[in-house]
Amino acid sequence: MSAAATPRTPVPATTAQAQAQAQLPAQVQLLRRFSRFYTRRIGLLHEHLLDSRFTLPESRLLWELAHHDGISAAALARELELDPGYLSRLLAGLKARGLLRSQTAPHDARQTLLRLSAAGRKAFAPLDQQSQARTAGLLASVPDASRQALVQSAATLMDLLAAPGGSVQLRPHRPGDMGWVIARHGALYDAEYGWGLRFEALVAGLCARFVEQFDARREACWIAEREGRPLGSVFLVQARDEASGKPLKGVAQLRMLLVEPDARGAGVGDRLVLQCIAFARECGYRSIMLWTNDMLAGARRLYARHGWQLVKSEPHADFGVPMVGETWQLKLGPAR
Repeated sequence: MSAAATPRTPVPATTAQAQAQAQLPAQVQLLRRFSRFYTRRIGLLHEHLLDSRFTLPESRLLWELAHHDGISAAALARELELDPGYLSRLLAGLKARGLLRSQTAPHDARQTLLRLSAAGRKAFAPLDQQSQARTAGLLASVPDASRQALVQSAATLMDLLAAPGGSVQLRPHRPGDMGWVIARHGALYDAEYGWGLRFEALVAGLCARFVEQFDARREACWIAEREGRPLGSVFLVQARDEASGKPLKGVAQLRMLLVEPDARGAGVGDRLVLQCIAFARECGYRSIMLWTNDMLAGARRLYARHGWQLVKSEPHADFGVPMVGETWQLKLGPAR
């Protein structure tokens, strides 16, 4: 090591903490300034959102209901971090206006699921279109060279604020992860959709096949975690013909995307999917296929947002609940 590279004397922890504490008031003011600027910039200060007849909380509820194929009031309260009593009053108002309907959950007669009525969907459509147009206009006002930086900064902001104890990291799989993937798929999909042990068995088989056939040059698994706690997973594998098991040239398959409930809405799913797309391009795949089900509204929105298109659908009841299985495809370009 040269004299010019003499290591610096470490800053004592107490000094670093004091410096961070001293910077906090200015940081608080800057973040509050940003909050005031952004709420004004996107029109949240008006009594009704986007000149509609809905308040901001009502508009957000319409969005959630439009993007769930049935959701309980308790789940809505958890997702939106709302007081159950306040949420109940908001829902009652939407129901009184004929925008909301409820029905007994097919997998649990004790649970009531909420959905938008036909009138609710009709009312939500222009609100969603106006919001989309306003956001597109906001992005269009930013120079092309800076737009990606803006979007990435927004993703970083969500990640850090959703994870006060540390940011979310993506890492390759290691021993013990397959057991976690199987257990969490089984528990979450049974709790949320009533799919039972048959679905857990399917996931166990897919995990076993992944380990047995794993080709690190063209396949991967990523685990999203925060401070050592797994928050999600996704797999990208060589797609194969279901009958013969032979590889489909140039085609990858995305499998077993999972995000823990308390990590949803913070961009974890987007990061996992984007990681798959980037890896598939590096490997020279020309397309990525995936199989999902129509009731998984959040996953379907995520895939559509990143360019997947629905190419095939077929009803089934493989997990004891009637649903429609769907095959989606994302075209990447010519294979190498």
